[in-house]
Amino acid sequence: MKELFSIILIGIALSMDTFSLSLGVGMFRISNKKALKLALIVGSMHFIMPFLGMIIGDQLIQLLEIKYDILLGFILIIIALQMVVDIIRHEEEKFNLSTLGMFVFALGVSLDSFSLGLGLKAITSNIYLAMSIFAICSALFTYLGVIVGKFASKLLGIYANVIGAIILFVLGLMHLF
Repeated sequence: MKELFSIILIGIALSMDTFSLSLGVGMFRISNKKALKLALIVGSMHFIMPFLGMIIGDQLIQLLEIKYDILLGFILIIIALQMVVDIIRHEEEKFNLSTLGMFVFALGVSLDSFSLGLGLKAITSNIYLAMSIFAICSALFTYLGVIVGKFASKLLGIYANVIGAIILFVLGLMHLF
């Protein structure tokens, strides 16, 4: 029971960045269908990435010689800049997160779960349960973030779009430095 509780807490912690970034995406009022699709893709990546981390292990870290935070930082900044361009073009309501964009977003927010996968066997012997919990937590937090972001957008209008882009940009910078 203690192990299950620990895994759930780790799943929630892994989902915090997903939630905060989904707030920014939700401020662009994407449809509920796209929000669900994004949540499912993010959840799937939070299942796959720890598994890949576990399989690939230390060998990949030695080869890449790059920190995961730096890659995530660049991804977040690129998404924020795309949002700013859409705001400048007055296309804030037409912000379109393509399927490829959703996969890039999911990859960015699941890099931490990849690194967790490197030591997952040290945390639990029930790997598939842990990965399933990570997937469920991240999917729920992604969907919730988008919904809360949409609500904030209705209250704040264009300012919500600017705030969303700023949030993503600041989080990107935080990961870089």
